[in-house]
Amino acid sequence: MDTIASLFSFITTPVSWIIVQFHSLYGAVFGPDTGWAWGLSIVSLVVLIRICLIPLFVKQIKSTRNMQALQPKMKAIQERYKNDKQRQSEEMMKLYKETGTNPLSSCLPILAQSPFFFALYHVLSKIASGDTIGVLNQSLVNSAREAHIFGAPIAAKFMDDPAKVEALNASLLDVRIVTAVMIVLMSLSQFFTQRQLMQKNVDLTVKTPYMQQQKMLMYIFPVIFAVMGINFPVGVLVYWLTTNVWTMGQQMYVINQNPTPGSKAQDQYLQRLVKSVTSHGDVRGRRRRAVVQAIVAKGPDRNDNERKFYTSLAKAGFTPQADGSVKKVDPATAEAENAAATRRQQPKRQPKAKRQAQAAHQSPAKTSLEKADEPQDAKQQPAKPAGGSARQAKSGQRKGQQRPKHPSSKK
Repeated sequence: MDTIASLFSFITTPVSWIIVQFHSLYGAVFGPDTGWAWGLSIVSLVVLIRICLIPLFVKQIKSTRNMQALQPKMKAIQERYKNDKQRQSEEMMKLYKETGTNPLSSCLPILAQSPFFFALYHVLSKIASGDTIGVLNQSLVNSAREAHIFGAPIAAKFMDDPAKVEALNASLLDVRIVTAVMIVLMSLSQFFTQRQLMQKNVDLTVKTPYMQQQKMLMYIFPVIFAVMGINFPVGVLVYWLTTNVWTMGQQMYVINQNPTPGSKAQDQYLQRLVKSVTSHGDVRGRRRRAVVQAIVAKGPDRNDNERKFYTSLAKAGFTPQADGSVKKVDPATAEAENAAATRRQQPKRQPKAKRQAQAAHQSPAKTSLEKADEPQDAKQQPAKPAGGSARQAKSGQRKGQQRPKHPSSKK
């Protein structure tokens, strides 16, 4: 881990400078040597980083939704070119380019904050050993070493030996209790974040292997964080717990305000929208008007949640308009119009005779090449005479070769 952290040493100076600035602010309130001053400095560092990453988070949401929508097409490409990996990759890249989807966008927030994470780990490791780093001089390093969060030094780890913990003026039991609680909270927040994403903000109409992969990650990620957490200093656990809580809250806001089409969260959002329209008689808010406008523009491509939204509005006596507003009408009239629109969305099944006639009409005629490939015996067969009652089978008599009559039978 030290080797990995040293790769991000170029950013340790900015990270240490930000921590010192926040420490000077909180130190004036709680005291410069307290755990509150140093702990809140780390929390503020996380908040600042995550605010800067909001544009990447928006791209992550769009990329994740596009990937969910493309799963059926991707599966079809894999099955079609399963024996040609190069062609399969080319078609995948072509699909990404046509839809404007970047598979790496879903990992951008994690990749973007990784340098800050490893830089903070490197800073805390230096504090634990009493060495200066970045803009942290010796007095600040000594102050940070004396800072305790619930009795655990911010530079202590779960796996530290008793002698090292005693050098930081703390007990091993306090360090392990505090770190264990933080690791459990960190893992639970990660699990809950992934769980609410899978249960509420996933398009339930798309059944693909992508769904199974996300479900596996829901159980694997918390275990990975728990295993890695025993080697993290308390300050890094504070950092990672804060960023997990931020992600959970940010995702809850997105699920409630901008859910994925076709998901359970969208159904709940549209139900709340129906209640709001029923109570106020109008669509309140620019965001809600944009949602109604998008649903109206979809036309026959609406999903089940959006058709249910139309039906609920019709029962309440409202009809959505193209500008995102609603129009008050008679409930019976609104339900009749909604039923008629629903019937228009369902194509009528044609009679069997008409389908057979269309199939016969669409069947391609034989080409000259196909005619040339016909057996010669078929070409040399003489044509059957068009008429002649003697050569035609009598009515009620079996066609083809007849069985000879027995000699004793009457003619």
